[in-house]
Parts: sequence; C-alpha cells; structure tokens
Amino acid sequence: MAELDPFDYGYTHAGPTYGHECVVVPAIRILRKIVALGRERRVFDLGCGNGFIAALLHDAGFKVSGVDPSQTGIAIANRAYPHLDLRVGSAYDDLASMFGRFPLVVSFEVIAHVSDPKHFAATVYDLLEPGGFAVISTPYHGYVKNLLVALTGKFDEKFDPLWQNRQINFWSPRTITALLEGAGFLLPQIERVGRIPILARSMLAVAQRS
Repeated sequence: MAELDPFDYGYTHAGPTYGHECVVVPAIRILRKIVALGRERRVFDLGCGNGFIAALLHDAGFKVSGVDPSQTGIAIANRAYPHLDLRVGSAYDDLASMFGRFPLVVSFEVIAHVSDPKHFAATVYDLLEPGGFAVISTPYHGYVKNLLVALTGKFDEKFDPLWQNRQINFWSPRTITALLEGAGFLLPQIERVGRIPILARSMLAVAQRS
C-alpha cells in the first residue's frame, strides 16, 4: 500500500474546493478597500492549493505569488494557471527570503490545519511590508454554534478524527485575535461569513503589521 502524503489534499482539478466559496467574495472586497488606501496590488497566497483563488485574485487585478505544500495541488495550479508564480512550499520555509515582502498576504482555510500556528503567524508577519495587511480565513467556532452541533448529533461528523485532512485547530474570534496580536499585529478585525453570524461557516481575520 502506497504511503499517504500528509500534504496532499486530494486535488483533482483546478476549480473551487469545499470551504472557499463563502470567503472569496468578502475577501476580495476587503482587499479592494485596502488598496484604495494606496497599497500596491501585490499579494502573497500562503496555502494556495490548486491555485483557484490565486487565479480569481489575478482576475480581480492583483499580482499574485504563492506556495502550497501539496505537490499535486501545485502541479495542477501550474498547468491551469501558468501565468501565476505558484510553487511548492509552506509556512515553515523562509518565504520572505525566497519571494521578498508584500503589501498584502492572504491565507484561506489553512490555519486550521497547521501544526504550529505561532510559526505560521510569524511567517505571515515576516512576509508583510511594514504597515501591510494580512487577510486570513478559517472555519468559525463559537459557543452557540458548537453547542448546536452537539445537540443535533453532528459532533462526530464535524470533528471526525478519521478524516485524513481534518482540522487540528478550532479557532474562535478570541483565540485567533490572541494569536495575531501575539505575533505583533495591530488590533485584528474579525468578519464572520457564510450563514448568519452566530452560525457562520468561516471568519476572516484582517490584521495589519506594525
């Protein structure tokens, strides 16, 4: 039996994947507000997967670079979007030395899967120019939502330890704010997206480097 690659999330196409549809539109809206303040349209996509969102950002007028640890995902991305600078890599690499620094860094539905969130946040900080902005999405977890998950018998489905690519971090607005402030970011702002806020599917953390 072939050994499973822990970084291969089963990409088979260059289209949208689960969890991204509710974050893309609000994230692009936020990025456009930031560039309207005078920021350049260069953006780094940390955990770009199969390149689909990076391509959407490019179509929205941004110059995009990015990395993902999935060799399958990057191979698909390079075939589908050869005009984008997308490479195999991760938050545990010295990405600022490889790519330089950016006015904007995005990372969508990635931080829930990383084994060292503090290292991840430090990498995002290091990738940003002084005053630059990060936009990070992750599934939303709050008391009421998690209580309803348990009461409706969905706990095993939601927190299934048998799923190969399962989440290992379950973020609330308070905990992701604490992580980003601990990394040196200034007053992160949280926007809940997908469904009504109390049952939101995901949340977007917008944080500025000092």
